[in-house]
Amino acid sequence: MAVRVEPITTTDVPAVARFLHTHLNSRVPAEAWERAVQVPWKVSAPNHGFLLRDDSSGVGEVVGAHLAFYSERTIHGEVRRFCNLGAWCVLPAHRFHSLKLLKALLAQDGHDFTDLSPSGNVVAMNTRLGFSFLDTATAVAPNLPWPAIPGRGRISADPAVLERILTGDDLQIYRDHAETAAARHVVLIRGGRYCYVIFRTDRRRNLPFFASVLYVSDPELFRAMSRRFQSHLLVRHGILAVLAELRVVGARPALSRMLAAPRRKMFRGAGLSEPDIDYLYSELTCLSW
Repeated sequence: MAVRVEPITTTDVPAVARFLHTHLNSRVPAEAWERAVQVPWKVSAPNHGFLLRDDSSGVGEVVGAHLAFYSERTIHGEVRRFCNLGAWCVLPAHRFHSLKLLKALLAQDGHDFTDLSPSGNVVAMNTRLGFSFLDTATAVAPNLPWPAIPGRGRISADPAVLERILTGDDLQIYRDHAETAAARHVVLIRGGRYCYVIFRTDRRRNLPFFASVLYVSDPELFRAMSRRFQSHLLVRHGILAVLAELRVVGARPALSRMLAAPRRKMFRGAGLSEPDIDYLYSELTCLSW
C-alpha cells in the first residue's frame, strides 16, 4: 500500500472530521470535530495534526489521523509553544503505520507536548518516548441542592458578569475559551474576591452526568464555596457529580471519595515540571465527547 503521512491543513479538516465521526466517535458530529480543531485563540499553528492517506485506490483516502491543538504559554516568564496531542484513530488495515503519526508530531522542534486523554496502549508508548505523568488523584462528590445562604457569596455564568469581574490573565483565558465547545465558565464571588472556574461535562461508564473541573483561579475561595458551585451544577446543568483533581481544586470536596483509577495525563518538555502544566488551550476545552 502507498501510505503517506501529511500535515492536516485547513483544507483537510472536513475530511478528517468525517473520518473521526465515522471511525472513532459517532456521538461527536463531524461539524463538532471540525469546529474543535480550529481553535479560537490566537496561535501560529503549523498544522492541525497529521493524517495518513492511502493512495492505492487513486483517490488519496484518509485512513488515519492524529489531531493536535497548539498554543503559546508563558512559563516562568518564558513563552513556550505547546502541542496538545488530541484524538488518534487509524483504520485496522493500516495500524502498522500508526506510530508514524505520533513520530511526525513529536519531531516538530521547539514544542512541548501534553497528552491529556491517552488510552491504555498510548500510556505505555508515551512512557517509552519520555513523557512524564501528572498526579491526577481525583475525588468524586455528589452534587446536592445546597441552599444559598444570604451574604455568603454568589455564583454567575453570565458572560457580562465574567467580563466585568475577571481581570488580568483570567480575563484573557476567558476570552480565549468563551467560544470553545467544551469549556463552561462560572465565577464565584464573595466580598472583594472572585474564583474563576472552568469545567466540562464528562462521561463515566458511558453516563453523561459528571463535571470535570479544569481550572480554578482561587482554590481557597473555591473550597469555601464548593457547595454553591456543586448546587449550580445540579440545578442549572443537571450534572449529578463533580470530578475534582486535587492538583486543580486544592482539596477534596465534602462527601467525596477518591477514585481508585483516575484517568492518566502526561507531558513532555525540557525543564517543565508538573505545576507548569494545566488543562487550558487543549482538546479538553475544545471537544465534548
